[in-house]
Amino acid sequence: MNILLADDELPLLNFLSRGLRAEGYECTNLNELHEVLPFIKKHSPQLVILDRLFGSQDSLSILEAIKALPTPPMILMLTALDEVSERVKGLEMGADDYLCKPFDFDELLARVLALKRRMNTSQQHNQTTQNIGSLALLIQQRIALLNDKELPLTKIEFELLLYFVENQDKVLSRERILSRVWQTYNEPNTNIVDVYVSKLRKKIESEPDLTIQTLRGNGYRMSLK
Repeated sequence: MNILLADDELPLLNFLSRGLRAEGYECTNLNELHEVLPFIKKHSPQLVILDRLFGSQDSLSILEAIKALPTPPMILMLTALDEVSERVKGLEMGADDYLCKPFDFDELLARVLALKRRMNTSQQHNQTTQNIGSLALLIQQRIALLNDKELPLTKIEFELLLYFVENQDKVLSRERILSRVWQTYNEPNTNIVDVYVSKLRKKIESEPDLTIQTLRGNGYRMSLK
C-alpha cells in the first residue's frame, strides 16, 4: 500500500516513515500543507496519514477537495485536539479515521491495517457479481440467486451472505462478522450471529455442495464440499 505521511513535526514524520517502511509499506513524507493536495492529484496514494494542524493552518481546509477527487485516498487524521467535537468535525468532513496524539505505534499500525481491509472490501463491492458454486450475488441489485432462483433475503442476511462469499474457505470469527455486518465491535447479549447463520443455512440447504461450517471456538467458514 502506498502511504503519504504529512506532518509538520519532522521527528515524528521520520519516525512514522521508518516504522511503516519496516512493515512493508511504501511511504512519502511531506511537511508542508500546501504540498499535500497537489501530491495526491499527481501520485494517487492509497492512504494519507494527515496531521490536523500545520502551525496555524488546519488541514480540514483541504479535506473536501481531497474527497472530491475521482479516486480519493483513505485519510487517517492525526491530531493533538482530543475534544470529541473536534474528532466529530474531522470525521464529518471526510476523514476515515482519527487518532489523537500522543499515540502508540502499534495502534497506528492496527488502524492502517483496518483501513487497508476497508479498501479491499470496497474494491470487492465494486465487482458486479460474487459467486460460489451455483450461488451468485448480484451486488448492485442486492439479489442472491441459487440455481438461478432468487433467494428471499433481508438486508442483514444479504450482507452476511456476501461477507461469507467474499471470504469463501476462510474462517470468520464472530467478532469480525459483527464488525462487518452489524458494524459493532461489542458482543451483544444475544446469539445474533448464530441465529442469522442458521437462517442462511436453511435458505441455501437446497444446494447440497454448499455449506457454512461452524468451527467451535473459531467462527464460521463457507465452502464447497
